[in-house]
Amino acid sequence: MNITQGYISRVMLAVVFAGTFSGAASISSAQEIVDTERPGVAAMLEEVTPSVVNIAVTGTAAVPQNPLFNDPYFRRFFDAPEQPQTQQTMSVGSGVIIDAAKGYVLTNHHVVENADKIEITLHDKRQLEAKLIGSDAGTDIALLQVDAANLDAIPQSDSGTLKVGDFVAAIGNPFGLGQTVTTGIVSALGRSGISAEGYEDFIQTDASINPGNSGGALVDYNGNLIGINSAIISPGGGNVGIGFAVPINMAKSVINQLVEFGEVRRGLLGVMIQDFTPDVAEALQLDLDGGAVVSRVEPNSPAAKAGIEAGDVIVAVNSEDISSSSDLRNTIGLIRAGSSVEIDLMRGNRKMTVDAELGSGNQVETAAAGAPGSGVLDGAELGSIPRDNPAYGNTSGVLVVSVEQGSRAWNNGLRSNDIITAVNRNEVDSAESVEEMIAANTGALALSILREGQTQFMIVR
Repeated sequence: MNITQGYISRVMLAVVFAGTFSGAASISSAQEIVDTERPGVAAMLEEVTPSVVNIAVTGTAAVPQNPLFNDPYFRRFFDAPEQPQTQQTMSVGSGVIIDAAKGYVLTNHHVVENADKIEITLHDKRQLEAKLIGSDAGTDIALLQVDAANLDAIPQSDSGTLKVGDFVAAIGNPFGLGQTVTTGIVSALGRSGISAEGYEDFIQTDASINPGNSGGALVDYNGNLIGINSAIISPGGGNVGIGFAVPINMAKSVINQLVEFGEVRRGLLGVMIQDFTPDVAEALQLDLDGGAVVSRVEPNSPAAKAGIEAGDVIVAVNSEDISSSSDLRNTIGLIRAGSSVEIDLMRGNRKMTVDAELGSGNQVETAAAGAPGSGVLDGAELGSIPRDNPAYGNTSGVLVVSVEQGSRAWNNGLRSNDIITAVNRNEVDSAESVEEMIAANTGALALSILREGQTQFMIVR
C-alpha cells in the first residue's frame, strides 16, 4: 500500500469512527443538510410550472391534389376514386396562463393556426376547451381563453433588461411527452431574419426547445416570464442548441389589440429603409451609433405628410432609440394604426423631430443592400438629361442612359432613366462629376436618385 492509499484509508476510517461516536442523530442531521442545500431551481419551478399548459389542436388542412386525378377522363379510364379535398390534422403545443381571473392563455400563432378545436390540459390534469381570442402571424402570438377556476398565472418580467449569459429555463410539452423543463442561458438577443415576413426581435437560447415546446414559457431563474418559445434551427428536426423565443415585451404590445380586435392593426409609415452601417456613416459623414436610413418615401404616405425625406436617418421613435432597419420595422409595426408618433431623425448634420399619424397596413419595407466591391456603377452609361425628359430644366443631375442587366450598377439597384442628383449629398450636374466622386471614395456611396418623379436614397457599394 502506497502513502496516498494509506492516507485515504485513515481519512475514511476517521469518518466511520466519527459517525459511530456521534450516533444515528448525526446521520439524520447530515441527510437534512444534503436535502436542504441541494443546488437547483426546483423551488422556483414548483411555483411556475402550474402556469404552463399543454395544448392539443384538431384542425382541417387541404390535401395536395394531383392534377391527373382532377381529369374526369383519367379517373374514368383508370377507375380512380374521388380524392378528398381536406383531411383532419392533429398537433400539440404549449401555452402559458398570463391572467388567471380572465382565463387568458398565451401561445404561438402557428400552434393554433387553422384550428377547429383547441383543448388544453392544466398542470393538475384538468382538460378544458379553449376559445381563440385572437392571433397574429407577424409576431407568432395567439391569445386563448378558458373558463375555469383556480388557475395560476405566471408573473412577467421586463425582457428588455435581459443580458446575454442570463440563466433561463424553457418549459413546455416537447413531442407531446408532457410537461418538461430544460435549462440554459440567453445565447443572443435581437435575433431576426428567421422569417421573411415576421416582426422579429428573438431571444436566442441554448435551453433545449423541441417540436411541441412552441408556445411554452421561457423564464428567468426568479420565475418570471421573459419569452414565449417559438422556433428552432434544426437541420435534423430535433434540438441542436439554437432556440428562439418571442420577448414578452413584444407579446404584451399585441395582447390588447388581440383582445379588442382579434388581430393586430399595424401602423403604416410609408417608407423604404435600410441599416445605418459604418459604410453609410462614412458616406454621409455622420457619427451615429445606429439608425434606419430612409431610402424612399411613398407619395401621400404618413411619412411624406410628416416631412420625412429620402436620405434622412431615423434615430428614435417616441424617444426610444432605433438601432437598425429591423428595429424601426418592429417598433412601427407594433404601434396601433391611427396613433401619432414622434420621430427623431438626422438630415445631414441637422437633428430634427417630426410628428406622424400612422396609417394602416405594412408600415415599412426593407431595402436590399447593394453588391460589395469597387466600380459601383460599372455597367451603367451616364449622360446629360435630354430636352424631351420631363425633368429637363426642372432638375439638375445626370441621366442613367442604360444599365447592363447583372452588372455591378444593376446589382446595386440602378436602373435606366434614373437621374442621379447628388453623390454623398453633393449635387452633380455631369457624368464627369459623378465619376470623380466615385474615384475619390473607396467605401460606400450615397446616391440621391429621381425615379419616375419620386426621390430615392440609395447606398451603393
